Amino acid sequence: MAMRPNLMQQKQDATEARLAVLGDPPAAGWSASSRQAAQERLVQQGLPHARDEYWRFIRPTGLTEAQAAPALVFTHSDTSAFDEIDRLRLVFVDGIFDADASDDAAMEGVQIDRLAEVAETDIHWAQGLYGTLEEAGQTPVPRPLAALNTAYASDGVLIHVTGKPSRPISLIYRREREDSDVILHHVVKVDAGAEVTLMENGPAAARLNTVLEVDIADGARFHHVRAQGRDHQRQAATHLFARLGEKSTFKSFTLTANGKLTRNECVIELTGDDATAHVAGACVGDGDFVHDDTVFITHDALNCESRQVFKKVLRNGATGVFQGKILVKEGAQKTDGYQISQSLLLDGDSQFLAKPELEIYADDVACSHGSTSGAIDEDALFYLRSRGVPEESATNLLTLAFLAEAVSEIEDEALAADVLKRVESWLERHRS
Repeated sequence: MAMRPNLMQQKQDATEARLAVLGDPPAAGWSASSRQAAQERLVQQGLPHARDEYWRFIRPTGLTEAQAAPALVFTHSDTSAFDEIDRLRLVFVDGIFDADASDDAAMEGVQIDRLAEVAETDIHWAQGLYGTLEEAGQTPVPRPLAALNTAYASDGVLIHVTGKPSRPISLIYRREREDSDVILHHVVKVDAGAEVTLMENGPAAARLNTVLEVDIADGARFHHVRAQGRDHQRQAATHLFARLGEKSTFKSFTLTANGKLTRNECVIELTGDDATAHVAGACVGDGDFVHDDTVFITHDALNCESRQVFKKVLRNGATGVFQGKILVKEGAQKTDGYQISQSLLLDGDSQFLAKPELEIYADDVACSHGSTSGAIDEDALFYLRSRGVPEESATNLLTLAFLAEAVSEIEDEALAADVLKRVESWLERHRS
């Protein structure tokens, strides 16, 4: 009887099949060494497998197989998120930049380049950043899909923030092809004292792999709001790597509605004293829906604060996963680390799987984590119904209240209101 291949052999076989389809990495000038190093990391690690520790809650096959599974283009895919917000719009269609649909990228306080346009030049400011934070984020947990991205990304935006731009920068991802397989890599450098808001939304691809590397200098502020829209069969792996300087601020929020398989990874390193990092997410899923938030925050400086706030609403057999870790290094005194992950299960078929972790090597810290899963509060539901609120409307109100803590992490009130409106619309469309 033939023996079952060992885990490493299975991973290597999958990696070879994937690379055979991808072919050679894109031609690159200043990023060539980073791409080559990333490809070597990928080959050494192998693509993720369900038997890997940080993939054991979901099956990554859809994200690793040689070719993307075709996915019907959802005719009502929501690319209108944030339309009421005054913003600089940069549009990608099936991973290809659409200049006609985009705004002029010229804006005071910021320089924006496309990776595909400048990749073959010999010198660029992003040379010292492209792949750097991704490589650092490979320890202690390998992230092979991020390495694949650095090696093979065909396009993306390189944003150098030198001041305080008057408008947010909005990346809009549209999809037209059923077999689109997109790899995008973005780099953001925020200079000392500068501030910017980056928004992302849209279905993007049948299969999407993105990396966003953000370097935040002393006293700088970076805000990130993302809406992963209504494409039912979308499979996506996103990676956000951030490094914070002294007295800097990082805040990221992601709303996910629908999709077949979504894995959002966030790796943050606080390297300057008095830095603040908040990462939050809200997801609402129905039926054949698997959603995984995996977060790793490292405190490596004095008097820093981090918050992880994740809420998931699941129904009709949907699956939600949260894996969050706070690492406090030796000497990172006065650390304030907070982590909460909660799920609201609207039926008995859905499930929430959580793995919260704390690893602390300093003695003067305040760190906490918690994870809960439950159904709608029957007493609150009875209270609302006894006052004439229909059951479905009462359930929606309680669901919105449940998600409010995560949404409140968005500083901009207009953006927060837009996100809540989209959650409410999802609930209305999915009345039982």
